Amino acid sequence: MAQASVSSPPSPPAPHASPQAPLWLHVVKWASLAAIVAFGLWVSNRMINLGYGVWIVLVAFIVMSVLVVYSTRRFIPMKYLLPGLILLLGLQVWPMVQTVATSFTNYGLANSVTKEQATNITIANSVFEVEGAQRYRLSIAVPEGADPATGELTFLLTDGEGVVRAGTIDGITDIEQDGIEKTTTGKVTAAPGYTVLDARQVNARSADLNTFAVPTPDGRGGIKNVGLSEAFQGEATMVYDEAADTVTDTRTGKVYIPQDGRWTPQDGQGAPLTTGWRENVGLKNFQTIFTDPVIRGGFLKIFLWNVAFAALSVITTFLLGMLLALLLNDPRVRGKGIYRSLLILPYAIPGFVTALLWAAMFNRDYGLVNDLTGLSVNWLGGAWSAKAAILITNLWLGFPYMFLICSGALQSIPGDVREAAKIDGANAFQTLRKIIMPLLLVAVGPLLIASFAFNFNNFGLIYLLTGGGPFEGANTSIGSTDLLITYAFRLAFSGVSPNYGLASAVSIVIFAIVALMSYTGFRRTKQLEEIN
Repeated sequence: MAQASVSSPPSPPAPHASPQAPLWLHVVKWASLAAIVAFGLWVSNRMINLGYGVWIVLVAFIVMSVLVVYSTRRFIPMKYLLPGLILLLGLQVWPMVQTVATSFTNYGLANSVTKEQATNITIANSVFEVEGAQRYRLSIAVPEGADPATGELTFLLTDGEGVVRAGTIDGITDIEQDGIEKTTTGKVTAAPGYTVLDARQVNARSADLNTFAVPTPDGRGGIKNVGLSEAFQGEATMVYDEAADTVTDTRTGKVYIPQDGRWTPQDGQGAPLTTGWRENVGLKNFQTIFTDPVIRGGFLKIFLWNVAFAALSVITTFLLGMLLALLLNDPRVRGKGIYRSLLILPYAIPGFVTALLWAAMFNRDYGLVNDLTGLSVNWLGGAWSAKAAILITNLWLGFPYMFLICSGALQSIPGDVREAAKIDGANAFQTLRKIIMPLLLVAVGPLLIASFAFNFNNFGLIYLLTGGGPFEGANTSIGSTDLLITYAFRLAFSGVSPNYGLASAVSIVIFAIVALMSYTGFRRTKQLEEIN
């Protein structure tokens, strides 16, 4: 009897080898990684020159993360996520952390440096030249890569022996002499790590130079410029006592003590010295918002108008946009494409252009609004008329967006739903109120909340149209059309002594208010999901 043969099961097919990438792609990849490493080294070097040594760790971490993720075939998801994570940390998380940190300080135009730097500036600004004082050949510079208009001023000082040193508000430091180029008189024309300013750039910073001097190592004098090419080392009338932590004016004998980030007269008579320093103040800025009678009263007034402006903007733009969408959704209307194209034109024009145009049209003397209506209303000069002008302008800016989203939402509603309502005897209004509106709000509800949050911080419209005004009397800190965001901007960048710490605290309060309102709104929109 023949023996039955036993066949073995077929072996699985060999997996396909992954295709090899072309050589040019490998070259581009490694060249890009090399460029990123080179850029990281350049940034690290710049940070060292500018005194930001701590940030080198962060730069190194980012560069190493890029190398680890993109130099191997692993970490496929991270190859797509890493760029977004870096941008998220740099453009979103870091500004938020910096704002929160600033809100707990007294940081402002008058309190922007450290206590040591403020003391050095105070002493240096009191320097006067005495007979026989040492003189230097002077070149005025900024660190290499810094903006000549805002970079830290540096004196490149050449002494009688031809040695060049650098002087800043922190004092005099030795620099590498190799690579320094000088004229026959000793004036520095180029130095490694610095950008020497020309006469035009120096003149543009004359205000900074008037209050700038380099403190001497003994802390009892300073070096100030005489014109553009010479500097002298003089004596200071202000003397700092490190043991007592006081500053004394040797001319008058008045003693100053540190108080609230300023050198304040010990006897309480007179004003504090001009230059203050940045320090932690805890919850003082938040306390000021809610306890200072001027700020508290203005804050409540602005907040009420802020909520009304955002709510009315959303309601009016939504109603107009929805009505136009309903009208053009009717199958009997012809030329829908032309009408829709015309209706979205205001949305296509940049908002700042529209705001400036409407500001001109609301002009009392030659504005188009008064000319067409025959009125003589000072639209931007009265509190209520300015608010009405803002709402009208924002209606023009916002209704095309609502028209677009409502048109899309209406076209997604099945036609048999309307037919069923018509068979059940519902009229047009009942169909709109009980069928179309609930279904429409399912789609546009979250967008309405987002629109409210946007208008709550609609800085550009207020700033360009009214500037926050009109203002009542001599009070220029709080305007009739101010939003909280424009109020925070005025605190931070306007006035004699802008207060960035207080403005940051106001920004955090705005964020908390918007977040609370948005959270409540999103919780309510979840009820609409049951309709869907």
